[in-house]
Amino acid sequence: MNWETIYRRKVTDAATALSCIESGNRLYVGGGAGGPARLIDELCARAPELRDVELIHILTFIDAPYIDPKYEGSFRDNSLFIGHNVRKAVQEGRADFTPIFLSEIPGLFQRKILPIDVALVSLSPPDEHGFCSYGVEVGTTKPVSYTHLTLPTSDLV
Repeated sequence: MNWETIYRRKVTDAATALSCIESGNRLYVGGGAGGPARLIDELCARAPELRDVELIHILTFIDAPYIDPKYEGSFRDNSLFIGHNVRKAVQEGRADFTPIFLSEIPGLFQRKILPIDVALVSLSPPDEHGFCSYGVEVGTTKPVSYTHLTLPTSDLV
């Protein structure tokens, strides 16, 4: 079986891909300009059925709707770099900040200091050889996604 057949069998919609997320999970959210906006929107749609889900990320440039006070109890943000989109929530005590050097972040995940249950990341569609790119944010995303299942979503591909 070739890579294209295997890949197409794994493609699903965002809602199905996120159905594996459970209350109490810790999610990694891809950072920078490569944030998975469509997946975040779909996650927020599941807020009524989720409790105590932690979202951990580096600086993100996308909206962070999960920090809205209406999601308190469903989601808790833990930023490793504070950006404009989460700064107010951190200052108000509705989100957390973990100060750390960028070079130390991959070790948090690799050594399971911060074990990740699900990684929400953006990937390019596969090229003619079946390879995908993390695009603009590979530094902390690659160590997380090497140890977690990534499901391609038809919304993004």
